[in-house]
Amino acid sequence: MKKNLYKLVFTCLSFVGIGNAFAQTTIYDANRWMGSDLNGTARFIGMGGAMSALGGDISTMGTNPAGIGIYRSNDAMISFGFTNTGAKDAGGASVDKFHGSFDNAGFVLSSKIGSATTLRYVNFGFNYHRNKSFNKNMVMNGLFGASQTEQMTRMLNFEGVDNFAPWEEGILQAKNAYENADLPWLGLLGYNAYLSNPVYVRESEDSEEEVFDGYESYYQNGDEVRQAYTARERGGIHAYDFNVAFNLNDRFYLGATIGAYSIDYSRTSLYKEDFTDAQGLGQGGYDLGNEYWADGSGVDFKLGFIWRPIETSSFRIGAAVHTPTFYSITERNRAYIDHDIVLDNEHKKGRTEPMDKYDNPMDGEYKYHLTTPWKFNVSTGYTIGTVAALGLEYEYMNYSSAKLKDPDGMELEQTSDINSMMKGVHTLRLGAEFKLAPEFAFRVGYNHITASMKSDAFKWLQDNSIRTDTEYSNRGATNNYTLGFGYRGELFYADMAYMYSAYSEDFYAFDSVNLSGTKIDNNNHKVVFTLGMRF
Repeated sequence: MKKNLYKLVFTCLSFVGIGNAFAQTTIYDANRWMGSDLNGTARFIGMGGAMSALGGDISTMGTNPAGIGIYRSNDAMISFGFTNTGAKDAGGASVDKFHGSFDNAGFVLSSKIGSATTLRYVNFGFNYHRNKSFNKNMVMNGLFGASQTEQMTRMLNFEGVDNFAPWEEGILQAKNAYENADLPWLGLLGYNAYLSNPVYVRESEDSEEEVFDGYESYYQNGDEVRQAYTARERGGIHAYDFNVAFNLNDRFYLGATIGAYSIDYSRTSLYKEDFTDAQGLGQGGYDLGNEYWADGSGVDFKLGFIWRPIETSSFRIGAAVHTPTFYSITERNRAYIDHDIVLDNEHKKGRTEPMDKYDNPMDGEYKYHLTTPWKFNVSTGYTIGTVAALGLEYEYMNYSSAKLKDPDGMELEQTSDINSMMKGVHTLRLGAEFKLAPEFAFRVGYNHITASMKSDAFKWLQDNSIRTDTEYSNRGATNNYTLGFGYRGELFYADMAYMYSAYSEDFYAFDSVNLSGTKIDNNNHKVVFTLGMRF
């Protein structure tokens, strides 16, 4: 009921003038650009990222900038790794993919001011790190219990909204139909592939004249629909941190980081349906292919401190605040349908794709701005001589407060989707390091991130959307388990970390009240190596 109410309200809004040509992105796109993976140096990963109060690691300039104030020497390092991503659905279909990765590289320049002054050190740092990785493959097949042709047809009929007539067939047949800003590309593709067909009825029992009465889906009750879906995602969010940090009396550390971000993302997907009627006769099927790309840039500011409240104790308290990241993003999409079906005893076969009036293929393109939520971090750390270090931290980011705007700065209606379908995300990090010998250390960590989407969230496409990629997933909580080892020499150091990451998601190939989500279990393994030099 709640889901249908959202559709009714949002569809009505799009027709009273709130919708516009720029409002083509979805909350699932916005969700993709928010948050971060557990990534950085091998020491940082090995301790579950729980180093914001301990400091002394280049990766902390992205969580608590004051961590760089702990340094008393220069540092330069580079990290690289290998990842195995795996996904398995309830039906047993699974896919694994091995990737290499360049994770981060950075340096810290430490300047001693004095031993008796209040300001002891001023440190400067830079760090590149992969803030988020999108590398993923997915393969699914089975009986989903509904057909995507229903969504195609609904977009042409404005289903559920009173006083709106379906699009006249002649409008859909126009040479410039895909250039008409009021028409949905997904509905047009379905119509041109004979998956959404016009219905004509008599005006009365006595009349022989038939009038247009909307569209019906190729899928009919009693049909069996076998589906398959494959997707390949690549890219990531790259972060560039510029940091300055201060050491005051060796007890209070203050730091600031300016973060710059770049987005590089692509997804290629293929969705297939094959129909069998109630008599068991094959009726053919179709393939919907989608390509989607996004690139963009963003900037934010981070401010943090670390305080050692008791002079004779190594116990530390840390806190940091991250401003919203202000992104400017460009997204593009391309689609086609290959169909081979039987309609009214006729064989219909061919390819349809968005074309302009000159019969040239068309890509969809749209630009928008995303303002992510504020982020807050509190942490504690404690060292036991030179034998052990313990870290604990908590982070909060309210995803439902994010905002989407068009290039002119006008807030998009999808912001209301974010407010109603997203929620606050809590992150807990735990980590410990134990010295096995003066040069060798063992590390263990845990990282827990709660879900950002509500369980009943869905991907809503406007009735004039040029988007044709209908798939979406509601992801659950993520658990990261880490182990690490390290060597520290007088000049060089080397670290290694292993991370096991697990989360489940409910996958939907399209939006339908009759479609149940398919549970996907994702299990990723990653090994990271860091080589560095302190001097």
